Parts: sequence; structure tokens; C-alpha cells
Amino acid sequence: MECRKDRNLSFCTCTYDPCPRKGLCCECLQYHLKKRQLPGCCFPPAAEATYDRSFEHFARLIQEKKV
Repeated sequence: MECRKDRNLSFCTCTYDPCPRKGLCCECLQYHLKKRQLPGCCFPPAAEATYDRSFEHFARLIQEKKV
């Protein structure tokens, strides 16, 4: 399957600028899942900016109806 990095970058919401995985969704997802995290695109903007990508943070946001 061909990577669509240019297309993916148009909707990537990650604010971590030096990230080498920007636009490479499959690599980003693998990286974060290995660390028990979700990619930044799963979080609303204010939560994404905290860089807390943990499953626990995501679950709290769901409980608070912020996701």
C-alpha cells in the first residue's frame, strides 16, 4: 500500500513539531500503541496540547464527555 503522507499532513493535528512520524499514520499508531498511548489526533485540541497521550487520559476525557 502506498503511503499518503502529503494527504495525511493536511489533517494531522499533532502539535509536536519535531515528530518524525507526522503524516505517517501507520508508524504513528504503532509507536503510540507500544507505549500504551493513542496518537494526538484522537484528542481534542486542548488535551492534545498537554502531550499526555495515555489511555488513562483518553478514558478520563470520555468520562467527562470531552471526546
